Amino acid sequence: MAQTAFVTGGSGFIGGSLIERLTADGGQVRALARSDASAAAVERLGAEAVRGDLADRAAIAAGAAGCDVAFHLAAHVADWGPWEEFERGNVEGTRNVLAGCEEAGVRRFVHCGTEAALMAGDPLVDVDETAPLRPDSKAPYPATKAKAEQAVRTANREGFETVVLRPRFVWGAGDTTLLPQMVSMVEKGRFAWVGGGKNVTDTTHVRNVVEGLVLAAERGKPGEAYFVTDGESVVFREFVSQLLETQGVEPPDRTLPAWIVGPLAGVSETAWRLLPLRGSPPMTRFTSWVLTQDCTIDISKAKRELDYAPIVSREQGLAELRAAGTTA
Repeated sequence: MAQTAFVTGGSGFIGGSLIERLTADGGQVRALARSDASAAAVERLGAEAVRGDLADRAAIAAGAAGCDVAFHLAAHVADWGPWEEFERGNVEGTRNVLAGCEEAGVRRFVHCGTEAALMAGDPLVDVDETAPLRPDSKAPYPATKAKAEQAVRTANREGFETVVLRPRFVWGAGDTTLLPQMVSMVEKGRFAWVGGGKNVTDTTHVRNVVEGLVLAAERGKPGEAYFVTDGESVVFREFVSQLLETQGVEPPDRTLPAWIVGPLAGVSETAWRLLPLRGSPPMTRFTSWVLTQDCTIDISKAKRELDYAPIVSREQGLAELRAAGTTA
């Protein structure tokens, strides 16, 4: 894909892998960077840093000028926090990137969405792209990611084509958030399986996400969304245990009954909103859904329309994590 691309979130986990792929394919990349550290990170990967943030529409338009395609990966990802931060980062930020890129003359806009945009408290079992988005979700991350995707798909028009890619449970070497957080929780004795961790989940290795993003830019139908995963489901406890073992961490045996998590999340969120309590609640709605509910995805549409197939197997990805863990 030898084009000039504009990327937001380029210093992040998925963004860094995408820049590596695009430059390896012979493309030129400009990446929005809101800090010196972010600028240095994207430049090490071979991208040109464009100073600005998601609120700076002028910087976005200037950085995207002359680019063939834009990849919007930046997002406010958390299970808890003020709603206005999620709205500002995920909804207003996405609208700014859309406007800036359209103003710059970008013809193809690829947005990294998430299956979480469908989450509102019920399991997701073999869901496909016909399942409704849930901007009405009581959890801020799903609600605002749903609104962001709605904005992206509504913006699609002749001369400015928008496509959404939705990965699930992104993992792999280079992860600076999810796996390190789980390792820290285990080491501090704060990790427990809920309901035995028997829920079934899909996952998406970071390079499989990048493969999907590149294919969405090349072949995605304007205005459409596509799910991508590693191609086969796994029991949550089994996979997370394998992830922890790659870091030399023994998976815990401690469990919590599933029935307690929902009420605990509701009480905790209410208390943290009404009282001047510091930090985050011990349990949130979003976390309880992730820990207890099945989430399996039908990727037939991506296979059919994008010719998507996973390029990294779960076994290969785990082996890479073990190798990275022994040298970290």
